[in-house]
Amino acid sequence: MPSAAAGPAEVALAPPAKAAALPFAGISPDLYPTEDDLPYEEEILREPFKLKGWWRYLVARAAAPFAKRAVIYERALKALPGSYKLWHAYLRERLDHVRPHPISHPAYASLNNTFERALATMHKMPRVWVLYLTSLLDQRLLTRGRRNFDRALRALPVTQHDRIWPLYLRLASLPACPVETSFRVFRRYLQFDPSHAEDFIEFLVSAERWQEAADRLASVLNDDGFRSVKGKTRHQLWLELCDILTKHADEVAGLKVDAILRGGIRKFTDEVGKLWTSLADYYVRRTLYEKARDVFEEGVSSVMTVQEFSVVFEAYTQFEQSMLAAKLEAAEEDGAAGSDEGEKGGKKNKVEKLEKELAACWLNDEDDTDLRLARFERLLDRRPELLSSVLLRQNPHNVEEWHRRVKLFDKDPAKQVATYVEAVKTVDPMKAVGKPHTLWVAFAKMYEKHNRLDSAEDIFKKATQVNYKAVDHLATIWCEWAEMELRNQHFDKAIELMRLATAEPSVEVKRRAAAEGDEPVQLKLHKSLKLWSIYVDLEESLGSLETTRAVYERILDLRIATPQIILNYAFLLEENKYFEDAFKVYERGVKIFKYPHVKDIWVTYLTKFVKRYQRSKLERARELFTEAVEKAPPHEKKALYLQYAKLEEDYGLAKRAMNVYDEAVRAVPNTEKMSMYEIYIARAAELFGVPRTRQIYEQAIESGLPDKDVMVMCMKFAELERNLGEIDRSRAIYIHASNYADPNSHPEFWKKWNDFEIQHGNEDTFREMLRIKRTVAASRSQTHFILPEYLMQRDQRLNMDEAVDTLTRAGVPQDEMAALERQLASGPSPAPAAAPSTSTTPANRMMNFVSAGVEARAESSTQQAAANNEDIELPDEESDEEDDVQIAERAVPEAVFGELGKRAAESREESSSAQENNEQQLGALERIKRRRQ
Repeated sequence: MPSAAAGPAEVALAPPAKAAALPFAGISPDLYPTEDDLPYEEEILREPFKLKGWWRYLVARAAAPFAKRAVIYERALKALPGSYKLWHAYLRERLDHVRPHPISHPAYASLNNTFERALATMHKMPRVWVLYLTSLLDQRLLTRGRRNFDRALRALPVTQHDRIWPLYLRLASLPACPVETSFRVFRRYLQFDPSHAEDFIEFLVSAERWQEAADRLASVLNDDGFRSVKGKTRHQLWLELCDILTKHADEVAGLKVDAILRGGIRKFTDEVGKLWTSLADYYVRRTLYEKARDVFEEGVSSVMTVQEFSVVFEAYTQFEQSMLAAKLEAAEEDGAAGSDEGEKGGKKNKVEKLEKELAACWLNDEDDTDLRLARFERLLDRRPELLSSVLLRQNPHNVEEWHRRVKLFDKDPAKQVATYVEAVKTVDPMKAVGKPHTLWVAFAKMYEKHNRLDSAEDIFKKATQVNYKAVDHLATIWCEWAEMELRNQHFDKAIELMRLATAEPSVEVKRRAAAEGDEPVQLKLHKSLKLWSIYVDLEESLGSLETTRAVYERILDLRIATPQIILNYAFLLEENKYFEDAFKVYERGVKIFKYPHVKDIWVTYLTKFVKRYQRSKLERARELFTEAVEKAPPHEKKALYLQYAKLEEDYGLAKRAMNVYDEAVRAVPNTEKMSMYEIYIARAAELFGVPRTRQIYEQAIESGLPDKDVMVMCMKFAELERNLGEIDRSRAIYIHASNYADPNSHPEFWKKWNDFEIQHGNEDTFREMLRIKRTVAASRSQTHFILPEYLMQRDQRLNMDEAVDTLTRAGVPQDEMAALERQLASGPSPAPAAAPSTSTTPANRMMNFVSAGVEARAESSTQQAAANNEDIELPDEESDEEDDVQIAERAVPEAVFGELGKRAAESREESSSAQENNEQQLGALERIKRRRQ
């Protein structure tokens, strides 16, 4: 095979007849055309410049050795040097042929020469360039590859450079490639496609070219139109730049690091803590420790969240701790070095050292260990204060946080004063969270605590001029001011303050405020009940009766009085013997207020009036009570009626008292009627005797009380009649009460009636009691099972269908099933007649339905039961109540009981057959008698 360096193989093929006679110098005989190749050789001889013949030849020899196919390719390319198809196929086969060999094999040199020959005509074909450059990268021929990359970029149009640059960047990223070469390649690539600046930055970071990386990051961040192809946000790029600037501060120059980081702090508020620590770290790496300390101080004084504060403060404490540790370590090393020199130098060195220390004096002392330790301790002590500042920066109108901040300076009054001053200047009452007036009050109390009353008064005076959100806040300021004056024995001043606070603003002031459209709370202060309450207490304690009455009258005129104010005013007048005036105050109170607030006023008014005038003004008292009960709601009337009745009993007429009680039992709610009737009955019995209570009992029973209360009232009424000897009346009451007493729920009633009949009744009355008890029990038990009609019909149909199915499966005849179906459809009768008893053998009595009816004694009793089904027939007097009662029985179909029924049927069949055998032996008359029995 001729070498690629010698150019194309010169193979002169003669016609087949003379082929053996032509010389083929330099070509192995194995590569000569064979007889199978003659058709293709003839075709390419006829048309050597047509690709179709050469391609058919190559396809036919696809299984031939590569050397023979290479000869064909070379001959074809010599004839068609501009065929892209031939060149591409030839180069791909050569690449596949050399791939198993190491890169130092001579075949790679031949491959490269073939690529060079191909590029002579294929230099505009990007795929050929890609194959060539990829091969050079695999061979690690960096210089030759770089030059060919440059050739490719020059040969191809710009629109096809995107196929070359990825391979070129692979070359630049190889470890063996010089950094400067890679740097230039990436810069050229950014001229082609600036959007891949991140790849260049990553390369610079990996190559530790920090200056260029910082410059590129800064340019990217300054470009507002930059869009990251890797999906990074500007925030992430900022953080990368900060890391480079802070961690490699000595290697980066030309950038304003401080301005860059502060710009990031202003722009990216969610990473403020990290950016502050990065800026301080930058100065630490530049050995500018004081500047770093200033940055930390600025950071902890400007962050807005507790989390960011924790980040900055933690970094700050680590910085101070490391500075202190470094100084202590340096001092120990200096001490060790000094001791060694002292041992070697002797006295001479000691004298020189002493002279140096005296010359340097204390001003040049470099040992600042104590100062650094003090700084570290001071920083730890300041943490609560700094944290409070962070919370106040979040919301400067947080009143509770200002109070907590003041408590931090308990041992420093000057700082407390400064904090209060800052607080009252900062907090806006309209935006405050909490009660802003408490700041002013606490500020004034601090001055009072230090006996600075003049300063405390100035604070209160300024506090009264603040426009608060609520009137109560301003009223509290005035009250606290007055209480401070009282604590310091300035009573007249306290009253004067209350008089000044409750003074109504002038008309001119109101008009001016209405014109401005924003009415301050100072114009509403004169209606504050809190102020008036303290004012009236001061007047009662320190003033005269006239001034106190004037204050109370002013409160009533302003219509801000409360029921307690009314009561206090009336008590004051009573203490000073102004009874009629006190009653006038009560009258005004009951006109102002409604229930339930007026209740205490009415009760006190009526009590005081009755106590004062007793029977002298009885008609007026009756009018007051009538008005009180008319205005009271039903649940509040009982106490008033009892008080009204007590008045009539003590100072009026007993008959009118009874009328009051009678009106009361009709007016009170149902829940209180029972207790009211009990009181009514007790008072009537005491005033008019026991017989008078009969009418009340009857009224109570018929008044619509709950069933339980009616039963209790009946029992008391019956006991009353029994005590009076009216046994029949008592028994009639018990009979009436039995309608309300269920034997299962109220056994105490029936026990009491039972005891009554035992003591006062006879056998007839006792039987009647038992009959009524059974009747009531039966009626109460039936009421629990009353269902809607459609539900009963549905249940009957379901039961009938189930029974028919069961009987059919059991083989019961159709006539019996029809009878049973009619019976189920008609339903059970409430009081069925007694069925005729039938003689049954023990086998027939195994399973039977038990009838609920009682066997009739006589035909007359049967007719009575038919006439009145609700009555229960009692036995004759001669019969004993405990006699055995005969129960009618009805046979049950065996199918209802399943397997057990079958067994019973079999046993009955056996017994019936035995009986028939016996009857056949007996006479006809004997058989008839037995059947009748």
